[in-house]
Amino acid sequence: MTDYPTIKMLIGGEWVADGGAGTMPVVNPATEAVLGQCPKASTEQLDAALAVADEGFAIWSRTPGIERYRILRRAGELLRERAPEIARVITAEMGKPHAQALPEVSVSGDVIDFLAEEAKRQGGRLVPVRSASLLSQQVTHEPVGPSVLLTPWNFPVNLAARKLGGALAAGCSAILKPAEDTPASAQLLVECFVDAGLPKGVLNLVYGDPGPVSEHLIASPITRKVSFTGSTAVGKHLGALAAQGMKRFTPELGGHAPVVIGESADFERTVAACVGGKFRNAGQVCVSPTRFLVARGIYDKFVSEFAAQAQAIRVGDAGADESVEMGPLAHERRVAAMQAVLDDLGGESGEVVTGGSTVANTNGFFFQPTVVANPGPDSRLMTEEPFGPIAGIVPYDSIEDAVLIANSLRYGLASYAFTSSLDESAYLGRALRAGMVAINHFSVSSPETPFGGIGDSGFGSESGEEGYLGYTETKLVTVGKAGI
Repeated sequence: MTDYPTIKMLIGGEWVADGGAGTMPVVNPATEAVLGQCPKASTEQLDAALAVADEGFAIWSRTPGIERYRILRRAGELLRERAPEIARVITAEMGKPHAQALPEVSVSGDVIDFLAEEAKRQGGRLVPVRSASLLSQQVTHEPVGPSVLLTPWNFPVNLAARKLGGALAAGCSAILKPAEDTPASAQLLVECFVDAGLPKGVLNLVYGDPGPVSEHLIASPITRKVSFTGSTAVGKHLGALAAQGMKRFTPELGGHAPVVIGESADFERTVAACVGGKFRNAGQVCVSPTRFLVARGIYDKFVSEFAAQAQAIRVGDAGADESVEMGPLAHERRVAAMQAVLDDLGGESGEVVTGGSTVANTNGFFFQPTVVANPGPDSRLMTEEPFGPIAGIVPYDSIEDAVLIANSLRYGLASYAFTSSLDESAYLGRALRAGMVAINHFSVSSPETPFGGIGDSGFGSESGEEGYLGYTETKLVTVGKAGI
């Protein structure tokens, strides 16, 4: 794109284009063209960001909640006003269609709005005393301190907005380190907060090699909270680093979402919803439906229709053609990962019904929408998150068997089900082991509701009331009568 912004870091209210550790190219995954150069923060620049975040926390934590609310609400308004421009940058940086990028930005403004409201709502509570010698007992939620926010490339604005909204609403200062693949998307988000009047030093933006940057920021005694969205393996490593300093840690990690499809489900509506949910953002979604568990009576029909609709998806460069329904994978490593999944489908089982390879005669990191019927239970597709456009479909004989398969992994982010039976709906809502369960739809994320998982999918939540409280510490103040 010709109007790709110059990438800059924000340290202490100053925009910095020069990275002390050099630069790295930002590549359009649909064309493999270099969009621009992203600065890499040096150790000295990271230390500067930490120092001003510490100073910013002293100011922002004392700012009245109503004032924090006003600034954050203005940031949300600016984000919605600038949504078309920011969406174009998202499409260029990570490939998702404009029709998906635009609502990502708009909804991010709504997330910030909701969390801003929490800044004036969360006043704590009074607890009745149990003794005449006591005057009061008050519980408050105090901001935890400077927070390090680590975000991935697949939703470069939304995931950062959740973390920033919660941290800033609670009164914390923040250092945002976004993915190196999508720096401009994060930068345009940060610009909204700056232009809304956020004091200098309260929000800082740095880039660089993920491992060294994250480890340096987490190790600092200034950092008091770490929030990370990414893979389970990296999340466990960062969690161990945070634990060494007894720092609050919120990991939103991988998922491998099952979809239980009952025989009573509205067939046409269910298939259409499943295809749309699976191939949204080329399957590069932590809550993407991946393991489709289908009642045996409708299994063959479901596989046939699902594959036909998947094959009809229009794949291409969404930046050049707005009719494209699925863009590329984010980088070349994801293409190799898809092929590795398909190379291990479980011995004699596992039939690739449609797709199964890269898209011929194109530049970019494109992979066909792929449907695999009956992959082996021990295959990589059924045990490891593919994080791409591959769906595995297996039959089940009883609803209890479906739940056993759904709950067989240590992942527990999202689970889904489609059924017209109230009994099945009630049973599945209770029995599916996940932080979020959706029945007859795929929406598990809204500004008002908590987003998070269990098991190897992490702990804690973002968005909703929980997204605010995650950046606070609970404090009890109890007052007795003088002279007693």
